[in-house]
Amino acid sequence: MKLKLEMFPPNINHYIGRTNIWQYQDKKKKYHEYVRLATIGIQPKPNYKKCDMVVTYHFKNKRKRDTHNLTKCLLDALVEAKIIEDDNYMVLNTYTEKGVYDKDKEYIEIEITPL
Repeated sequence: MKLKLEMFPPNINHYIGRTNIWQYQDKKKKYHEYVRLATIGIQPKPNYKKCDMVVTYHFKNKRKRDTHNLTKCLLDALVEAKIIEDDNYMVLNTYTEKGVYDKDKEYIEIEITPL
């Protein structure tokens, strides 16, 4: 299964250890709703119990980023949307994330291979 998301999750590094954690919670909630709506056409929901996943972040510039700071919110949203059963190691057999430069558009490409 391939998914393309045109919205990036909030970066936890901008909020952790600060007094504005409520802003992160608000952005996280909005991102979860975005993923739910973006996957609404997938019926029935796969809710994969074991899979391999490759997440490719396409960035419009070559600035260095810690993509793993985006991952928690993304995976939680996929669980909530019932694309994967959970985001633990028993469900995600392998998880790979990459960042690539794409001068035209920012988006996230997710490839899920059921096992």
